[in-house]
Amino acid sequence: MEGSGSGLDNASIAARLDAFASLLELAGAGPYTARAYRRAADLIRTTPAPIADLVREGRVRELRGIGPGIERRLRELVETGEIAELEELEREVSPELAGLGRFLGVSVRRMLEIGRVLGIRTLDELREAAAAGRLQEVPGIGPETERKLRAALAREPEPAAPRPLTLNRSRPLVESIADALGGVAAGDPSRWVDASQRFAVVCRSPHPDDVLDRFEALPQIVSVVERDERRALGVTVEGVPVELVVAAPERFGTELVRATGSPEWVASLEPLPDAPDEEGVFRALGIPFVPPELREAGFRGEPPQLLELTDVRGDLHCHTTWSDGRASAYDMGLAARERGYDYLAICDHTVSVGAVPGLDADGVRRQGEEIAAANERLAPFRLLRGSECDIRRDGSLDLPEDVLAELDWVQASVHGGQRGSREELTGRVLAALDSPYVSCLSHPTGRLINHRPPNAIDLKAVFAQLVETGRAVEVNGLPDRLDLRDEHVRLAREGGVPIVVNTDAHSTRGLANMELAVRTARRGGAGPGDVLNTLPLDELLARRFGRPEKRFT
Repeated sequence: MEGSGSGLDNASIAARLDAFASLLELAGAGPYTARAYRRAADLIRTTPAPIADLVREGRVRELRGIGPGIERRLRELVETGEIAELEELEREVSPELAGLGRFLGVSVRRMLEIGRVLGIRTLDELREAAAAGRLQEVPGIGPETERKLRAALAREPEPAAPRPLTLNRSRPLVESIADALGGVAAGDPSRWVDASQRFAVVCRSPHPDDVLDRFEALPQIVSVVERDERRALGVTVEGVPVELVVAAPERFGTELVRATGSPEWVASLEPLPDAPDEEGVFRALGIPFVPPELREAGFRGEPPQLLELTDVRGDLHCHTTWSDGRASAYDMGLAARERGYDYLAICDHTVSVGAVPGLDADGVRRQGEEIAAANERLAPFRLLRGSECDIRRDGSLDLPEDVLAELDWVQASVHGGQRGSREELTGRVLAALDSPYVSCLSHPTGRLINHRPPNAIDLKAVFAQLVETGRAVEVNGLPDRLDLRDEHVRLAREGGVPIVVNTDAHSTRGLANMELAVRTARRGGAGPGDVLNTLPLDELLARRFGRPEKRFT
């Protein structure tokens, strides 16, 4: 089978590594092994160079996180089109039952035990066994558990993931399926929803059976729980449901609008007229075209001019090897320059953050020498001396004022003590914003999607202080943060708070998260005039402590 994997693109390779990671978990492999394969899959998705070429050239281990074991699997996949151990795991551990278990709310271990005892591997076989009253043959399944399982199987499948996916996982999932079928990604990821639960792909074809059959055969889809003439609902091994709509060509735009917008927004427009493209739907409705990010409940009227990725002139929050980053200041600057930026602020942590290395006053000054040397090589591009300066529990900043005064850009951040009361956290931030040297407040709510809820901070009071002092607030592009989120971006923008879209990149690859920050700002209605880092560098530095005319009310 030499060369049979030569057509594998990065998305396909990443999908196979994700499937391998899931099956390793199901087979009882250590969590670190599965996690390494998931990290490698995420890395491959966002790597611009074709991974298959790097594998053939023996260069794939130049990517940080690809060790010898993963390299062997990648070489096998590229050379033969498959991973033998993955095929073996799929025979031993039914991916279909695993995905169904997660989708139905049944533990994977329980579902696989059902499969082993009853000798079944598919949804149809499971339904037959349940109908025949065989579920109680499985140890630990009594009448009540059997009743719940039968009820779950009888329910109309809910097309929403039991656990939301962040954008770095949701968009590659739907895009890989859409690309394989020649369709368009839809659902929550198409609106750049930070924690996506509804996933869809829309295709156009006068012959839907062919598309539906190809959908069932995709490696990402382990089971199809529902299928009719032009629609199917498939499930991944992680239990994520993906809806496929195969539209007649003359209705493609109609179905795409329906599958893209939130259910509430779509309901407000029904009945949708038939049209072959989205523009035709909006024309027939007699309303302006609405960008996907704004297709949410409550949006009406003329869309504002929204921020574009090409409007951004620089990134004002990234890390290097001086704290917890993976690249030098020069390498980060070079990567930013290659993205077409004019400037990049190096904002490494300070010592009070605790969990990772941080810089004290001496370290910040020594780093300044490195940045100056890098700027000689990068000119006219400019690296800015900056800091992600920790806000201590008493509201003071983690660097002396004479050091802060030397810096071009200061991001103030709360890390420890985030479970404090509303009064404590708000007072802490407001005290820090009294400093004349703070440029911007980083990830203000401190949330980590699916892991940590937002801090109990009074954003309205914080925004009022930011307006009063002319400081900015950050939209942080890390996929598990996206903080500020959309609704808070809207609140800040309407009150006149200057916004900054940043990546918080810890590697050159992390600079690609700017798109997530931009899309989140767009969901909040932000345009180029709301965002400071759309400005040329001299204007940015001149205005960073300016006082805007608008006031927060």
